[in-house]
Amino acid sequence: MRKIIYPLLALMLVANATKAQIAKHVIIISIDGFRPDFYKDASWGTVNLRQLMENGAYADGVRGVFPTVTYPSHTTIMTGVMPAKHGIVYNTPFEPKGATGRWYWEYDSVKVPSLWTAIKKANLTSACVWWPVTVGAPITYNLPETWALPKTDRKGLLELLSKSASPAGLFEELQQNATGKLQPENMDEDGLSADENNARMSAYLIRTYKPNLLAVHLACTDHFEHEEGRDGLKVRQAVAGADRSVKTILEAIEKAGIKDSTTVLIVGDHGFVDIHTSIAPNVWLAKAGLITDAKKDDWKAMFHQSGGSAFLMLKNRNDEKTLKQVKDILAALPEAQKKLFRVVERKELDAIGADPNAALALAPIQGITISASATGEVFKSAKGGTHGYFPDFKEIQTGFIACGAGIKKGTVIPLMGLEDIAPLAAKLLGLDLPTAEGMLYPGILVKEAK
Repeated sequence: MRKIIYPLLALMLVANATKAQIAKHVIIISIDGFRPDFYKDASWGTVNLRQLMENGAYADGVRGVFPTVTYPSHTTIMTGVMPAKHGIVYNTPFEPKGATGRWYWEYDSVKVPSLWTAIKKANLTSACVWWPVTVGAPITYNLPETWALPKTDRKGLLELLSKSASPAGLFEELQQNATGKLQPENMDEDGLSADENNARMSAYLIRTYKPNLLAVHLACTDHFEHEEGRDGLKVRQAVAGADRSVKTILEAIEKAGIKDSTTVLIVGDHGFVDIHTSIAPNVWLAKAGLITDAKKDDWKAMFHQSGGSAFLMLKNRNDEKTLKQVKDILAALPEAQKKLFRVVERKELDAIGADPNAALALAPIQGITISASATGEVFKSAKGGTHGYFPDFKEIQTGFIACGAGIKKGTVIPLMGLEDIAPLAAKLLGLDLPTAEGMLYPGILVKEAK
């Protein structure tokens, strides 16, 4: 009797899982520094993104997390919760004795369930190409984003990628079948080949393994927006390159024979702001004697810089005297300087889900960025572009497009949040992700998907 019942039960469970799925495959393509104008403004020449937009759903804007930087944002995309809950509160950890160059690469830093854990629990397959915070993640085919230290150690990068990839030999398999033998410069974001190669590796994984969930990170656009600001020849070349990379992945979906059962989500992490001036608030603290010798751990208060924002860390979290001293320093600044930023108090940081360890934060106006330096001049000239700002204005918003299985054509969402993406992906794949706090918009799905 058992030999009959157990196989039937297994078949019933598989049938129920399949029935719950709207799409058998979800492909998430993240374009770092992705902005709504890249697909809404035809002058950017993004033919493939615009076709996806016209045949699917899109957002006029996506509100990010605070700070609006890459790693916290990508982790919110995959978990549906804000940084204070998922634990990746910055790109880099706060290191008062001096930055080592480390980022939050390891998945074990994530404190909540994610799409990666949900899909494994459902006995489905997943794949990742250069997605942040995935070293050691429970992903079936995993090529995580990471790099050797120092970052100039290019030979070490290839060795590290080979070691970090899972299963063993995956990086070599991708080179043999997707890209050809890679050199360190082929993975560099200052050349468009990095996006091209990530797209080719993603295409190979789609054609060969048909994962139920694949996420890929295209980072070149961000690199050139940092260099040139919101617009420039290199920025436009990078956006065009990302658009072509999207097409490479779309072609792979079609060649794999899974187009009708696949949903493609084009996402981003933040917008961009042109900058002209940097502020070094740690200089104010050093002059007040609150930073004496950080390398010797002689400090009381220090700002952790994160692009267009800074978060105040107290050596003793209960040091109310030092906190008041910092607030007095900021309040005593000339009005001409105080108008360049606002102080974000702890209550507001709690409301937006920012780092619970920060006593307060500085949120500059557009055009102003933050320096981590505790020496030299407070104000210096700056050029190019940055992000990290408090997500309360249009230019720092990122973009979103959804197209394919289960998506209602013509749906436009005026404004959504990054945390709203994970619930949608979970719904499409029939996954259980109860910890996600984002909004699932029923209107983005076709009626048959209810």
